[in-house]
Amino acid sequence: MYIATLLTAPDTPTLDPALIESLRNAWGGGDVTWLSPDEAAEFPLPAMPDNRWQVWEDLQKLAVDLVVQPSEGRRKRMLLADMDSTMIQQECIDELAAEAGFGERVSAITARAMNGELDFEGALIERVGLLRGLAETVIDKVLAERITLMPGGRELLATMRANGGYCALVSGGFTAFTASVAAQLGFDENRANTLLVENGALTGDVARPILGREAKIEALEQISTRLGIFETDVLAVGDGANDLGMLQRAGTGVALHAKPSVAAQCDVRINHGDLTALLYLQGYARSEFKT
Repeated sequence: MYIATLLTAPDTPTLDPALIESLRNAWGGGDVTWLSPDEAAEFPLPAMPDNRWQVWEDLQKLAVDLVVQPSEGRRKRMLLADMDSTMIQQECIDELAAEAGFGERVSAITARAMNGELDFEGALIERVGLLRGLAETVIDKVLAERITLMPGGRELLATMRANGGYCALVSGGFTAFTASVAAQLGFDENRANTLLVENGALTGDVARPILGREAKIEALEQISTRLGIFETDVLAVGDGANDLGMLQRAGTGVALHAKPSVAAQCDVRINHGDLTALLYLQGYARSEFKT
């Protein structure tokens, strides 16, 4: 059995019951369950529809996300999340670079790296090099003035943890930021790169080894083994090319507002919903959300 989930942006909930009913009839689905009025609904299916992606493209034009997945095992025991442009709305290195006067230059490199056009490690070293001499105190300034949480993150973490889930934040960014974000949202652990500091200023380098795509896969393997769970019990979420490894290995890998080249390689794509979409995909109704 499969489950088809349809959802829209929570701040503009425009999911049409007639649309749901039409699709359910066309696919021979079972009874519709509304997870949140006008925002998210699901229904069971006997088989994976042959025209899933064609329908997905049509629904995208209506600002509706569609996910079809096996019904068995969809409620996960672990969340493995990227940070930049996933759990927060910014790229931390771009915000630091803006303070250093290299904002546009660095953000252009970041965009290419996240789209898979550049080697992640080389691009990180190049960008961090431009931060040399920046006062360490700027990190706290950026955290306070430039970094905002992605909507739905608090509900996602609180609900999964309330239901026995373990939550890990794994970023190609920096520990100075993951530690803060993890504390705010309630992650059980966080992993990232460490910016090197000397005499109160950034040296323009990061500690080795650099945490990138392979390190995120290693985190998936190590943490799931430590918890005594299977990789199929893991829900992973990210947006960039360096997330693809963990997204493809996890039981459910969600490309959230992802770069087009990344989304194209993932079966679960959320372009309109926020982080609460990850709860709807597991069958949680909004009335079950924790805060």
